[in-house]
This record gives sequence, C-alpha cells and structure tokens, in this order.
Amino acid sequence: MRNAKIARKTKETDIRMELDLDGKGSAEINTGIGFFDHMLNSFARHGSFDLKIDATGDLIVDEHHLIEDTAIVLGQAIAQAVGDKNGIARFGEARIPMDEALADVVLDLGGRSYLVMNTEFESPRVGEMNTQLVKHFFESLTENAKMNLHATVTGYNDHHKIEALFKAFAYALRRAVKIEGEGIKSTKGVL
Repeated sequence: MRNAKIARKTKETDIRMELDLDGKGSAEINTGIGFFDHMLNSFARHGSFDLKIDATGDLIVDEHHLIEDTAIVLGQAIAQAVGDKNGIARFGEARIPMDEALADVVLDLGGRSYLVMNTEFESPRVGEMNTQLVKHFFESLTENAKMNLHATVTGYNDHHKIEALFKAFAYALRRAVKIEGEGIKSTKGVL
C-alpha cells in the first residue's frame, strides 16, 4: 500500500491529509482558499492520486501559513507513501499547456531537496491566493518530499500558468512514482 496519513497541528494551522499514490484521482480538498483548493484538486485528478485534505488556519492574518503548512504535509505524505523507493521510476517529467501558458516540470525523487523555478506572475493574486506563495509552496513541498524539482512556466494569464504548473507537477510525479520493477535506481543502492 503506497499511501500516507499525516496530521500536523501548530498554533497557526491544523492539517489532516491522506494520500494514495495508486488511487483514481479522487479529491476531497478543503483549505478555505478557493483557488488553492482548485489547484490541489487538479494535482490529484491529473496525477491519479487520491487526496483528502482538511486544513484550517489563521486566514485572518493571510493565507501564507496555511499554504506553507499544506505543502509541508503534502511533501511528508509523498515521502512516506513512496517508502524505500524500491522499484520506482524515480525521475519524472511533463510538459503541459493551458491555452497560452506552458509549464515544464522535471523531478527526481533521489533524496536531495532542490527547487529551480523560472516564472513570473503579472498579478499579485489569483482569487484569494497570493502568487508569491506558488514558489513558496513548491519550496516547502520539495524540501519535505526530499525531491529535486525544476519548473518553468511561460504565458501571460496567471491562472493558466499556475494551473499548468500544478498539472505538470502531477504528471511528472505520477511518472516518477510508477513501479517499474525491483531495486533502487541508484549506483549507491539507496536513495
């Protein structure tokens, strides 16, 4: 079973999450941030992951803590669900368009955290989500998933750019977690 169930409670947020890497793409997402919920639903659907998130936080301050902590928990859930990484493809990539926007994502579940993201946003917000938090979401996620992630997004509509990015991430991750046989894909023998 390649799944994870994680809870994280701080003075700022309370997050409960379930992730099944071998799901069918069903999602039950409730963060209180509409656009963020939409992105997480897209991630689950296009990755064919089953994902449940119930997250509350100090939205009266702003959405930063809730988005950051959701990323932390999702990263931990990915790491837990892949376990010892025996048999996984390890690497994944995807190139996804959405109208004028184009997202390229390449990732490695090799155990080292690193994010390279090349994108700029035209607007400070999409819905209730600060566009600065898109990069911060992926920084927190990659650190906790122990994942190397390179992402480039072009276009002019920020909704399209962010959605293409989340979909490309989903497809790349689905390819990276695919079971391809036995053993660890590393000359070291461990990841």
